[in-house]
Amino acid sequence: MCNNGINTGQFEQMIEQIDDHLKVERKWAHNMAHMAEDAGFEATGDKLHEVFRGIDEIRQLLDEAKDALEKDVASGAAVSVTLV
Repeated sequence: MCNNGINTGQFEQMIEQIDDHLKVERKWAHNMAHMAEDAGFEATGDKLHEVFRGIDEIRQLLDEAKDALEKDVASGAAVSVTLV
């Protein structure tokens, strides 16, 4: 469905693609945090744990963006009509 020149279905898919990418990055950061800790690099492990927690926060924001998109489309706020 298109609203104001935006294909909202594709727009939602793009948000999901970002989320999918972040899932992979989170897994790597988490694995690396444990590898660093196991090697005795506590400070590095702590920072990498912060990284994957930050990615969790970003993923939550992406979920909120998808919800906001659905609400905008449902409310008709994204639709404008121009007399030609």
